Amino acid sequence: MTAETSQTLDRGVRVLKLLADSERGLTVTELAARLAVNRTVVYRLLATLEQHGLVRRDIGGRARVGLGVLRLAHRVHPLLREAALPALRSLAEDLGATAHLTLVDGNEALAVAVVEPTWTDFHVAYRTGLRHPLTESAAGRAILESRAFPGQRRPEQGFVITRAEEQSGASGAAAALIGLSGIEGSVGVVMLNGLVPERVGPRVVEAATEVADALR
Repeated sequence: MTAETSQTLDRGVRVLKLLADSERGLTVTELAARLAVNRTVVYRLLATLEQHGLVRRDIGGRARVGLGVLRLAHRVHPLLREAALPALRSLAEDLGATAHLTLVDGNEALAVAVVEPTWTDFHVAYRTGLRHPLTESAAGRAILESRAFPGQRRPEQGFVITRAEEQSGASGAAAALIGLSGIEGSVGVVMLNGLVPERVGPRVVEAATEVADALR
């Protein structure tokens, strides 16, 4: 801690991070041990966070992340789009295909940023806000595969290619965002070609790396 930072705010943020990483929630005693503070401090932190809807406690007294976090999360998408757009624009122009940033939202894949190429006569229309199950596109499948190799890419190639995707009727390629805490997502392209050119997969991996770097 430095003179310019708030110890109380720091502890509150650490509480939220600890709860976000715990599926079952944490008790006051468990939080106190992990923060190396006494239980009274934790009670005060939880009471304050509860007032803002950021934390809730169940009947057994275990604290969990509250629904108020979702309201904050909705404000994050514009920031993510802004950070990802340069890499997506470069990807779309380079491949002549529609590029997109997709994030996990529950059990679905949600397109939060889309860039269409400017020089092609025809390309796939793929709108921001499109949702579909994670299993039904290259974007979602890349995310699911990344869960099997946390913090690294799949050893064989690191990207997923699909043909005639259920949602768009087009071919797709996507690579997961790697090394980001609290964000599950992928960068991908959709194209009209039935056969995905060989260079598309590695180029999508490159763009996913650029986006991940921009979001750190």
